[in-house]
Amino acid sequence: MEIKQDSIINPLPDSQLLSEKEKKWRIALPESYKQFIKKYSGAIPIRDIFMCNNHEYAIDRFLCILNVTGTREDEYYDIGVVRTQLDERIISDEDLVGTELLPIAVLFAGDFVCLDYRDNRVEPTVCVWSHEESAELEPVTYLISGSFEEFLINLKA
Repeated sequence: MEIKQDSIINPLPDSQLLSEKEKKWRIALPESYKQFIKKYSGAIPIRDIFMCNNHEYAIDRFLCILNVTGTREDEYYDIGVVRTQLDERIISDEDLVGTELLPIAVLFAGDFVCLDYRDNRVEPTVCVWSHEESAELEPVTYLISGSFEEFLINLKA
């Protein structure tokens, strides 16, 4: 993957941090995503365009995974911080323990690319979460691809 120079948010997550996040979020991240985030955490891709629901979307930046301390400005791009901000707009069951939609990239105008665990807790699909259409406990999503690998392959400049 080609990324814009100096766009990675360091420090890169290691296996231990990813394991801690998986336990906290009660999900298993796809292996391809783990390898990606260990190398490109927070990166801005060169090939950033994809089609979904008859619309063309552009990725502003992939989100990162950090040990959040509250002392860095770039923590705004941490997946956990974003999950907290979106809160009940990315879940459909207020009694759910765990994660249904995991934001992984910021799109123009407040939408996000998410790993979608609602139908398959082991192999999530990839979707666009629409911030304008979503309401509390009523997330609105559009399927992009059946896997994270497929999503990356379909990105274009």
